[in-house]
Amino acid sequence: MDPLEDVLSLLAATGRLSSGMAAGGRWAVRFPPPAGVKFNVVSRGRCWLRVDGVTDPIHLADGDCFLLTRPLAFTLASDLDLPTEPAHPLFAAAVDGIARAGEGDEVYLIGGAFSFTGRARELLLDNLPPVLHVPAATPEAATVRWAVAEIDAELRRQPMAATLVAEHLAVVMLIRILRLHLAHDPGRISGWLAGLTDPTVAAALRAMHARPAYPWTVAELARAAAVSRSTFAARFKDVVGKGPLEYLTEWRIELAADRIRRGSDTVATIARVVGYGSESAFSVAFKRTTGLSPRAYRNRAAA
Repeated sequence: MDPLEDVLSLLAATGRLSSGMAAGGRWAVRFPPPAGVKFNVVSRGRCWLRVDGVTDPIHLADGDCFLLTRPLAFTLASDLDLPTEPAHPLFAAAVDGIARAGEGDEVYLIGGAFSFTGRARELLLDNLPPVLHVPAATPEAATVRWAVAEIDAELRRQPMAATLVAEHLAVVMLIRILRLHLAHDPGRISGWLAGLTDPTVAAALRAMHARPAYPWTVAELARAAAVSRSTFAARFKDVVGKGPLEYLTEWRIELAADRIRRGSDTVATIARVVGYGSESAFSVAFKRTTGLSPRAYRNRAAA
């Protein structure tokens, strides 16, 4: 089992494109905090990116892309010392899907956003740095550029199942970006995502995700990771930020919450499926994790 695949499946990631932006000369555009996870691809030219709360600006070259994982305001500019103009009027005045800034069109960016279910921030996004930069020279950047072009074509032409195809392409793009940062910048990733890059922790994560209902003990997970119990427990807590059985409980609750949102199984049935011997024990764990009883959670999801 692949823990990243499991989590992304629960989050139901979808993607959408916004208007493109052409810019030239001296220009600086200020964007408000995005509602979703924002991405941009530099299709032509180069510019600067400054994200509120991030110390160093990023120079974006032709073919680069970036992903904002937090609702932070940001600026795109030819020169970050220039006064900025707000993005909204420019995009409201877009012609043929292209907003314009400055004079000319030496720079062209295509952007959009990912949307997720409500648990995305705690499960995935809080474990990532606020901005992920994907340089053009990486294979992942080539995939992102291809996916953006394909999404754009699907949504403009609207062939059969265009929306579904666009959503799947967006997930491919997101996975490639996450792979890049897991492989090349693990020091800036925390939580269970960081565990995927640690051989000892990753083995235990795969075991728990493969059999979440199994009554795992720390000793059994240590054997799956091929280390001593004490070494495993300390390593897991250090990397993930919580103990292995605490992580297992939270993952079981996520699986249960997904079943509650999607189906009509009884609480007792869901409790058994995710590894609880009694409905009452499950309900206590569910409320401790989510703040709601299973029935209250179902009622809110239905509403």
